[in-house]
Amino acid sequence: MATETRSTDVTVEVTSKQWVAGAVGGFIGSVPFGLMMMYVMPPPLLEVVIPAMYGIEGPALLAGWAIHQFHGVVLGLVYVALVQTGPLRQTARSTGGAIGLGVAYGILTTVALAVVVMPLWLGAVGFPNAPPFPNFAIPATIVSGIGHVVYAVPVALLYARSFAE
Repeated sequence: MATETRSTDVTVEVTSKQWVAGAVGGFIGSVPFGLMMMYVMPPPLLEVVIPAMYGIEGPALLAGWAIHQFHGVVLGLVYVALVQTGPLRQTARSTGGAIGLGVAYGILTTVALAVVVMPLWLGAVGFPNAPPFPNFAIPATIVSGIGHVVYAVPVALLYARSFAE
């Protein structure tokens, strides 16, 4: 009895154009989200809480913005890695698919980062006003979710646009 083994190699290539689109989209999307953090969300999120995650005592608005923008770029790159290597690769290339994935990524980052990671991280660095774990407070979590969606849609759209000739 003969045994035949087949292997299928799936090569996923992410071009520099897609990586740049994720990084630029993350930077751009972080701006309106940062403005929401300054003017809509309860203060002092951007000037005290974000810097406190890195041991910076506030208020430190410039440090908060720099860290927030850095997070946005990193999460934009994470988006590219997730959609490019997963089953959503084709969906992410169309405008409609990108908008839907941007909304989904905004919700995912809210749950993963604002609800789970942030309270644990702030507690670990000894921030005295760390939110409870899990950080699910109404209306703050809803506003955070809206902010993360406002952030993620430009990431997804710029990524989709990176495939246009």
